[in-house]
Amino acid sequence: MSKKTELSLHTRAMKYLVRREYSRAELHAKLLLQATPDDNVDRVLDELAARGWLSDSRAVEQLVRMRRNRFGMQRITYELRQKGIDEDLINDALPQMRDTELDAARSIWQKKFGITPENAKEKAKQLRFMQSRGFMPDVIFKVLRGADDGG
Repeated sequence: MSKKTELSLHTRAMKYLVRREYSRAELHAKLLLQATPDDNVDRVLDELAARGWLSDSRAVEQLVRMRRNRFGMQRITYELRQKGIDEDLINDALPQMRDTELDAARSIWQKKFGITPENAKEKAKQLRFMQSRGFMPDVIFKVLRGADDGG
């Protein structure tokens, strides 16, 4: 690999990382699209990681923070897996997400619906919406029961 190409890949990687955190797998895929067969993308990524500029754990924190107010734990976990995040890092983030799951579900339900479902059809609609957002059925039922109780 030429020094010029390595610098170009390094520069492109930095431009991506300035905008947001990327997982190693995501950045690898992006750089492969621009690399030549002689390029060593892994070497560029190793250097970025060694300098602390590329971190899967920071990518996890950022994604959880950005998605928490819109999505449930299942959806966020799915997105992390899609981004190539290691299962250990995902498992480390689960307790934090689990602790805030009910509050997040209540907030999202309140913004979208805010009123108790009046019939089975409306309840099913609310349930489907919350499931599509990645919330577990037990959490959804707690939210809907809380709505029935007026809280």
